[in-house]
Amino acid sequence: MNLPNKITLTRIFMIPLFIVIFYLDVFGGTAWQYLIAAGIFVLAASTDALDGYIARKYHLVTDLGKFLDPIADKVLVSTAFILMLTRPVAFMVAPFGTYGLLAAGICVSVILARELIVSGFRMIAAGKHVVLAADKLGKFKTVFQDVSIALLLAASPWAGELGGQIVLYIGLVCFAVCTVLTVASGVNYIVKNRQVLKEEKKDGEADA
Repeated sequence: MNLPNKITLTRIFMIPLFIVIFYLDVFGGTAWQYLIAAGIFVLAASTDALDGYIARKYHLVTDLGKFLDPIADKVLVSTAFILMLTRPVAFMVAPFGTYGLLAAGICVSVILARELIVSGFRMIAAGKHVVLAADKLGKFKTVFQDVSIALLLAASPWAGELGGQIVLYIGLVCFAVCTVLTVASGVNYIVKNRQVLKEEKKDGEADA
């Protein structure tokens, strides 16, 4: 196993640690647990750029890496959003209240649905031996997802203070932007590669 794949596996192994720290209050906890969880998330997310850079620069791209890398990213982000819905203080900051939680639940559902649809789309493409490159919208989406999660986590302990609320508002704006980009990038990805969904004609089959 080469270095980029080891880095990708490290990102996957950091997810259980992220979960434990997020729920650290169950074991006694600390007021800083969400800030620490945010740091772990940022560290894990940053390995995505690192493993990709090393793999491309030193020609270490492998099929295992192509399989593991997107899975690691999706599991990390999905885990973070789901955990945050179980402790929704970041989404319920004034003046949104429970409406903020409702909106966040819808947005997270949209984000998860998009990832599942695109993953299924890639599986169909792989079955036809077609390689689909990531688009720029998808990369921007990932950046806004990571930034929103980091900000919302880091500021949650100080949701009742002005400084914390300002950071939370910025995080919520990034969250809204990443949701829009999630939908736009998903639609663009499928439309741009819609030929993957076309049925291949069997030998001797005439055009309709």
